[in-house]
Amino acid sequence: MSSCRSGDMCGILCIFTHHNSPNTEADPQANWNGTCPKFSDRFANSSESLRELAFRQSSKQRHRGPDQTGLIVSEKEGFALVQERLSVIGVKTGRQPFSSTKGTTHLVANGEIYNFAHLVSWVHKANGNESYKPRSDCDVLVAFYELFGADKLLQTVRGMFAFVLYDCNTRRLLVARDPVGIVPLYYGRDEAGALWIASELKCLVECCREVVVFPPGHAYYGARESFTPRPYFVAHWMTEIPTARADLQQLRRQLEAAVESHLQCEVPLGALLSGGLDSSLIASIATRILRRTSGNSNYRLKTYSIGLVGGGPDLQYARTVAHHIGSDHTEIHFSIPEGLDLLRDAVYHAETYDVTTIRCIIPVMLLARAIRSEGIRVILSGEGADELFGGYLYFHHAPNAAEFHRETVRRVCGLHLSDCLRANKGCAAWGLELRVPFLDTDFLQYVMSIRPEDRAPTSTFNKGNVALEKGILRQAFAEGNYLPEQVLWRQKEQFSDGHLHRSGKLHVLQLNHGTFLGGGRNPEARLGRVVPQRVLERVLRLVPNQAQLAHGPWFQILLTSVALPTLVLLLLLGVVHAARTSTTVP
Repeated sequence: MSSCRSGDMCGILCIFTHHNSPNTEADPQANWNGTCPKFSDRFANSSESLRELAFRQSSKQRHRGPDQTGLIVSEKEGFALVQERLSVIGVKTGRQPFSSTKGTTHLVANGEIYNFAHLVSWVHKANGNESYKPRSDCDVLVAFYELFGADKLLQTVRGMFAFVLYDCNTRRLLVARDPVGIVPLYYGRDEAGALWIASELKCLVECCREVVVFPPGHAYYGARESFTPRPYFVAHWMTEIPTARADLQQLRRQLEAAVESHLQCEVPLGALLSGGLDSSLIASIATRILRRTSGNSNYRLKTYSIGLVGGGPDLQYARTVAHHIGSDHTEIHFSIPEGLDLLRDAVYHAETYDVTTIRCIIPVMLLARAIRSEGIRVILSGEGADELFGGYLYFHHAPNAAEFHRETVRRVCGLHLSDCLRANKGCAAWGLELRVPFLDTDFLQYVMSIRPEDRAPTSTFNKGNVALEKGILRQAFAEGNYLPEQVLWRQKEQFSDGHLHRSGKLHVLQLNHGTFLGGGRNPEARLGRVVPQRVLERVLRLVPNQAQLAHGPWFQILLTSVALPTLVLLLLLGVVHAARTSTTVP
């Protein structure tokens, strides 16, 4: 692949104190009680104390970046920037934090900037020469900011990212998250008013009065004392019903371009293969591009699938796709007890007790561990297609095109609380970077600008008279032998349904909704109806402050889903299993 240097999936942590806070020679161990003390007590100590504090709290997310820890602390400026690094591209040159040539601008970033070559060309043009050589795709953010400013940077950058930039000259910080929220970001303040920002919730909950999700498509540029993220990504399709007709050739070109931009790396890369349409298309397109760019017509992409012991339809379809595209395929099998054994770790890494997220993240974590053990550091996946194209089965019941579109918008805007959270944190638990081409910003903009009549599950863009979901996506790749016919036209199945249909297990796990649902939208209330309090508390303690981050919108969708009893009972079985097999409470 490309020899250019790129960034890293990682964990970041930043602390910004009140700039004029006093500094004394107080005992750096004063008030240390084994947990994170109030920052007002700590900042009176030396700069080393700030370094120690930042290092300690960031270590809680070191699984995200096991290769290196980079840190900058400035007592004078009152800040600490930490990055836990997973090296993906620019392995030798891309260590963060990045600093400008004059040492006045500093950056920590989590993610990949897919149009960094475009940003570099802007820097070259402004400099009048090509002497500037970025150490990483993220490094170019510093140079671009210093030349063109925050607004232009936010308008131009494309990728999956969460970054924090501090300008010592203006004493302003720039914090931004990608439009979908593919990578996580949280913030809060401690009792002294210091601002904390981190990739994972667990780094902040001990120190902050309250922890808040930094919204996708938002940014903040200003002083540390006044921190209010504001939207920088505002698309017309968020508030208007689009009218553009689908162009199947353009749709295919856009997705192929998105996949190609996601293949930049200097480490081994693979693809997840569930046997469904979305991941199969990504793997097929990636294989074609890699064969073309490598000059090796026999190049075999590594693909991975996971399923319950004994197999199931998903694994069978994945094998069919792997054979069709000629990939080097690996299957991972797990038993229900093995999945339940992972429940506590799943809650810890997902940082939620949302039923669906926990149910889904367990196989992701099992698969990520196996993939990482083979030396793969980057994996492609098919997240996002169902939200863009209305791929879930309940979309068949949309009352009209306008409501269909509004629901896809709601689902896209909620991805950071569901699929993106699960996929990112599940893979990051084992130091694996997951990339999602369907959520490429340019592809997102194109698809969501297509009129809902063409995206809805109608017979217009389907085979015969059958109204399948994602019809325009299927038709766009109907020619060219991208996928076997039985996969290209396969109807959507949820992971749990596809694997539990085997040997009649599905009906065993289904209950009547009324046996477990409580009132309100709080997950605690719903689970509390059927789980003994002492058992429930064991799981809830894994995720402090979870009530503030409960995924209300996702639960609304699940209320009408036939799979809900399956998901809830699976979690309950795991809770009881964990309670019986462990005597320690976290």
